[in-house]
Amino acid sequence: MKIFIDSADVNEIREVASWGILDGVTTNPTLVAKTGREMKECITEIAQIVDGPISVEVISTEHQGMVREAEEWARINPKNITIKIPMTTEGLKAVKILSEKNIKTNVTLIFSPNQALLAAKAGATFVSPFVGRLDDISHFGMEIVSDIVQIYRNYGFLTEIIVASVRNPLHVVEAARMGADIATVPYAVLKQMVSHPLTDIGIKKFFEDYQKIPKK
Repeated sequence: MKIFIDSADVNEIREVASWGILDGVTTNPTLVAKTGREMKECITEIAQIVDGPISVEVISTEHQGMVREAEEWARINPKNITIKIPMTTEGLKAVKILSEKNIKTNVTLIFSPNQALLAAKAGATFVSPFVGRLDDISHFGMEIVSDIVQIYRNYGFLTEIIVASVRNPLHVVEAARMGADIATVPYAVLKQMVSHPLTDIGIKKFFEDYQKIPKK
């Protein structure tokens, strides 16, 4: 399974990239706003750090505007820039056009298997089911990931599934168990995934015992 970081903070992205496990980045206007930086400057720098898909969200609500924005963003790095398109009828129109132009798309704000099915039919490169937001309203968010995985396997869709709105390490474990292609994970949760108290205890114990070994 591929691991993306859900962040626009270049310091976080550089740090996780240095671990050797980072496959891509997802951003959105909320994450960019938190950095206090101009959006194009921020995305351009991220594209210099990560050699993998970098999702950038459009703000237009009609498909012609989405396509224009997508073409502008794609010029930064045609290989890696992926355009986040909202799951609407206008969004589906944009995805169809962009897929024909070989511009990668990530259909975002997916909350049902039906939405994921339609996005794949339109030619989406990725779909992003938001599992944490479903959990927030008392739905089992990971259940739709299981459904999407089965539907895509049934029909051989090439669209990749990005498990998004990840709130804890268990979301990542479940995504891997279900066979999702990607989890996009906030920096804080990635740090939690690395850590385990028994690992810390073991390191401390080995170090203490090393000190007891006679030295020449």
